[in-house]
Amino acid sequence: MSEKLYDEIPSLDLADFTSGDASKKAQFVKDLGEAYNNIGFVAIKNHGLTDELTEQLYASVKEFFAQPQEVKQQYEIEGLSGQRGYVGKGKEHAKGRSTGDLKEFYHVGQEVTDGDAIKSEYPDNVFPKEIPSFKENTLTAYQTLEAAGRQMLRALAIYLDLEEDYFESKVHNGNSILRAIHYYPITNTNEVPDDAVRAAAHGDINLITLLMGASADGLQILRKDNQWISVTALPDQIVVNVGDMLERLTNNRLKSTVHRVVNPPKELLHTSRYSIPFFMHPRSDMDLTCLESCIDEHNPKQYEDMTAGQFLEERLREIGLKK
Repeated sequence: MSEKLYDEIPSLDLADFTSGDASKKAQFVKDLGEAYNNIGFVAIKNHGLTDELTEQLYASVKEFFAQPQEVKQQYEIEGLSGQRGYVGKGKEHAKGRSTGDLKEFYHVGQEVTDGDAIKSEYPDNVFPKEIPSFKENTLTAYQTLEAAGRQMLRALAIYLDLEEDYFESKVHNGNSILRAIHYYPITNTNEVPDDAVRAAAHGDINLITLLMGASADGLQILRKDNQWISVTALPDQIVVNVGDMLERLTNNRLKSTVHRVVNPPKELLHTSRYSIPFFMHPRSDMDLTCLESCIDEHNPKQYEDMTAGQFLEERLREIGLKK
């Protein structure tokens, strides 16, 4: 696979994969694999989210974050390591840093409805009673993005010479998280640490991330030549990137690219920014042992064997959500 330096992330149409046209499907797999080999990010259209749902979801999210702090605080649940409900300002930091990011967020997790025993691993979701629409809008977006993510993983399975449904059983009732983020306004720059940013440079923990609202200024990814490039997506697109679990499984064949959300110019620091990523996780018992097909004399095995659950536990401690 030849290495490329992209000036912008590639745009793909998920309908090419799902339409039943064999040649379009094969081209989608090839293009996706090439992008994930090189830059780890793509912009995708025909992902299933409607404009109406997106607008309703953002309205609910903005209404929640506009609530007084004492209202939001009711939904910060002790002992869950931030895996459900509200997580307050500055609580999370990038791996290797101690300064908290300039953000607050709300987590909605998997709703197990088929009697699967894995339900015992997941805490119940909590929803703000002040905003009745929040529950329906977040759960509908969760299910829509999860369905799109499953199609992306089917394409990646083909690319990796696995059975197309390789990931299906691994992500069924997976530990995925919908995160509504508010990068809150800064009215007094003297009140925040000099090195504080909206989201410091990091890789995502999970298999893949599907991101709504990536078009607002600030999201940047680190190219192979150590140049930061801005991510822009059209209004009808979401951004989908490789997470650390998938990089680990493929022994670095697919790239979990470091990315960040930089602060706006000082004159715009008083404004809010919102984004809603869907972190697609597998079940905790998924084996992340490097695939044999991704190990050879040029690329020897890079990682010790570990399950997805073990990896998540380790990373939650590293980013400050678990003590």
